[in-house]
Amino acid sequence: MAKIAHYKICFIMAGKKEGRYKRVQLQLKELFIRNTDIQSRMATINAVLYHKMDGFFWVGFYLRKDDKLLIGPYQGPLACLELPKNKGVCWEGINTGKSIVVPDVHEFPGHIACDSRSKSEIVVPVRDKSNTIIGIMDIDSNVKNNFDSIDSEQLEMIVALLFQH
Repeated sequence: MAKIAHYKICFIMAGKKEGRYKRVQLQLKELFIRNTDIQSRMATINAVLYHKMDGFFWVGFYLRKDDKLLIGPYQGPLACLELPKNKGVCWEGINTGKSIVVPDVHEFPGHIACDSRSKSEIVVPVRDKSNTIIGIMDIDSNVKNNFDSIDSEQLEMIVALLFQH
């Protein structure tokens, strides 16, 4: 009986999380009607997610410049200004072209610790209109196992809003 109750709680929580993401998407779409600047949209996504989602300790973008990943707009504590090539979760997302969910950053080989309070992480590649990866959205949590496939799916939809008019 306890397992059934646990699954019901997980289902309710998943539904609550999806609902929150849907409300965030609607809010962003409304805000983006008035502004198409990519940097402005990135900053707005960061602010909305940072303040509306549970356990989002750091929310930001790293942008490709030549063969580097440089900090872009973000919310949260100070971040690494540049990420070493082909190291860490962000570069893994860039190199694979896929979203990456890391339940425990201390178990991820080559993890870059910009802030020691980070416990879990998710990254989502940012693609421009020609489908070229121009950067990565990076979100850290100070809670282990804070991200799952719902976050991945919903954040991919939010990142796609960057280039929609």
